[in-house]
This record gives sequence, structure tokens and C-alpha cells, in this order.
Amino acid sequence: MPVTNVTHDIDTRTIVITAEFAASRDRVWEVYANPRQLEKIWGPPTYPATFVEHDFVPGGKVTYYMTSPEGEKFGGWWEMITVDKPNGFTFKDGFADAANDLKPVDSMPVSFNDYKFTEGDGTTTAVFTSVYETAEALQQVLDMGVIEGASAAINQIDELLAS
Repeated sequence: MPVTNVTHDIDTRTIVITAEFAASRDRVWEVYANPRQLEKIWGPPTYPATFVEHDFVPGGKVTYYMTSPEGEKFGGWWEMITVDKPNGFTFKDGFADAANDLKPVDSMPVSFNDYKFTEGDGTTTAVFTSVYETAEALQQVLDMGVIEGASAAINQIDELLAS
């Protein structure tokens, strides 16, 4: 399993997930830069993602929805801040209304995310850091199972990299 460490800290409002992949940094980067590949790993295994927009440039917009086994759709959005190929990228991440053109849901938490990729000895270490606006927002997503869902999603990357 790629996920090697997960921490969260209510005081700093952060979740940090570290993962290691048996692939080059360029190959891991491609998983996120290519929406068709990202669809295969974004979200837990039983909630496949569909990316509607994927403007992977600073200032770009990314929208998607995940579909539950029962067919219910859960939307999300990213606002790209920085893109530093293949070292990493930063973005805001929030919830979107899947039934309403994936418009942001203002009442739900938003996080600032910093994804960093470091290559060494044929592997890539990824550090995924999410910072929430408030401790309450972090607690809300923790209660929703964000750590379990994100870890399950990241753990799918090995299979994609091997294909």
C-alpha cells in the first residue's frame, strides 16, 4: 500500500498523508495532470470520479463528481493556485452541488492543499497536505471519513501505475 503515514492536527487544522510509489515523479505527476487517469484514483474504490473540467494551470478550475454504488452523485471543485511540473501543485478544494452544475456549496468546508512529489532511487514520495479554514471544518471532514476515503483513493494509484 502506498500510504505510509497519516496525521491530523486540530490545532493547526491540517491533515498530512505521505505515500510512496514505485514510479518516477513524472509518472506520478501524470496521474494528476491527466483527467482520465485521475478519474481512476480520485475517490474511494466504490465511488468512481468523473472530471467535468480539468484546467490544470494556475488560476484554472477543476470540477468533478463521484458516484456512489447506489448512483448518488457527490460533487467537488478545485481552484488551481500553483502548478510546478513535476514537483507538485497547490489548490483550494471544496464541495460542489452535483445536481446544480457543480456550483460550490458555500456552507461546506474548503481546504488549501499542497501536493509535493520527490523522486529518489526509482520511487516517488508524495506528501499531500490539506489545511482547513477552521478546526470545526477539519472536524467536519474527519467525521465524514476523509482520512479513510483519501487513503483508499491514494492506495489505488499503484495499480494504475502498474498498468
